[in-house]
Amino acid sequence: MIQLKTVLAAGAFVLLSTAGIAGAADKCVECHTKVSPGMVADWKTSEHSKNDVTCSTCHGDAHSTAEDFLKAKLPNEAVCAECHEEQFESFKKGKHNYGWAVLNAIPATHMAPDELIEGGRGCGGCHNMGIRTDAEVKAQLDAGYRYQTNSCDECHTRHTFSKKEATNPRACQQCHMGYDHPQWEMWSSSKHGMRYFAKLAGDLPGSATAPTCQTCHLPDGTHENHTAWGFLGVRLPFPEDAQEKADRITILKALGVIDPESGKTTDLLNVVLSVDMVRADQASWQKERDKMLKTCTQCHSMNYAKTQLDAGDAILSKADRLMAEAIETVAALYKDGIIEKPAAYPFNYPFLLTMMHTNGANWDQELDKLSYIDQILVRMYMKHRMRAYQAFFHVNPDYAYWYGWNMMTEDLGEVKELARTMRATHKK
Repeated sequence: MIQLKTVLAAGAFVLLSTAGIAGAADKCVECHTKVSPGMVADWKTSEHSKNDVTCSTCHGDAHSTAEDFLKAKLPNEAVCAECHEEQFESFKKGKHNYGWAVLNAIPATHMAPDELIEGGRGCGGCHNMGIRTDAEVKAQLDAGYRYQTNSCDECHTRHTFSKKEATNPRACQQCHMGYDHPQWEMWSSSKHGMRYFAKLAGDLPGSATAPTCQTCHLPDGTHENHTAWGFLGVRLPFPEDAQEKADRITILKALGVIDPESGKTTDLLNVVLSVDMVRADQASWQKERDKMLKTCTQCHSMNYAKTQLDAGDAILSKADRLMAEAIETVAALYKDGIIEKPAAYPFNYPFLLTMMHTNGANWDQELDKLSYIDQILVRMYMKHRMRAYQAFFHVNPDYAYWYGWNMMTEDLGEVKELARTMRATHKK
C-alpha cells in the first residue's frame, strides 16, 4: 500500500514543478509582451497554451535576458515530433519534405542572391520545408537566418500552430501561386474554388461539396502529399508512342538528365530521383493516379473522373511536342556555334535547370552570355508549359488555354523567328 506521505510528497512535487513552469512562462510572456506582442497573443490563443506547452518547451531555458537571445533554441521538426509523432512520420514520406533538398539540387539556385534563398524572400521562402541535417541548420543559423529551421510552421504558423489554419486553402496560397505554379489562381477561379467561396459566403448549404486543396492533396489530415506527374511533368518509363517518347527524351536532355550526345542517363537522374521530383516507374505513377481517382469519385463517377484526368495526360503530351520543337530549335543554334556554350553547362545544349534564375542572378562572366532565346525557352517550360497541363488537372479552362497552351504557341513562334534572325546575322 502506498503511504499517504508519499502521495502528498508527489503532489507537492507536481505543484512545485507546475509552478516553476508557469513562473518561467510568465517571465517570458512579461518580456515578450513588450518585445514581440503578436507572438504572445498568438500563443495565448493556441492549444499549446491550454496544454502547458510553454516557451521553454520549444525554445529551451538558456535564454533569459535581452542580451543572450541567441541562446534561444529554434525548434526543428524533431521537437514537434515529440508530441506529434504520427504527423511527423507522415510528413517524412511526403513531397513537402523534399522542398529544401529540391531547391538546392537545382544548379540555378546557387547563382541567385543569397537573400532570396537563405534569406527566404524568394524561392527559399517557400522551399524552406524538409527535415535538414544538424549541419545544414547550423550553417543557416551561423549565417544569421535564424527562422529557417522548421517545416511545420509553414502551414501551422507561429505561435498559434492552428490545425484549422492549416486546413484552410489559403494556407496553400502563400506558396502555390505565381509564375511557375499558380495552383491557387487555377483552383480559386475554377468551379471547385467558386463553390468553396460561395459556401463560405452562405450561398450554398453546409452539406454542399466544395473541394479545397487539402481535399484532393492532403485528405483526412495526411501530410504525405504526392502527385502522379510531379512538378516537372516528366516520368518514366517512356511512352510507347514514338513521337511522345522522342519529345520526352528531348526535354530530359534539356534538364540534364540525359546526355544529348550519348543518349545515356547522367548522374543528375539520381539527384532527381533522390528528391522525389519524378515518378520513376509505372507502378509509382499509377499509385498516385489511383489515389486521385478515388478522391474524384467522392463527387463524380469513375468514368467522368478518368476521362478528365486522361485529358490532362493528353494535353501534356501535346504541350511536350511544342516544347521539344522549341528545345531542338535552340539546340541547333548551340550545335552550329551560333550560341556559345556557357562554361557551367554540362553539354553544348540548352540547360533549363541553369536558366531558371535569369533575372537578378549573380551571373559570372560566362553565364552573363546567356542568350535571350534561352530565356524564352525557360519561360516556355517553367511558366507556360506548367500552366497548360496543371490547369487541366485543376479544371480551369482559361489557364489551360490562354495562359498555357496559347502562350506556348507564342513562345514557339518567337523562338523560331529569333533563330532565323540569329542565323541570318551570325558572323562566321
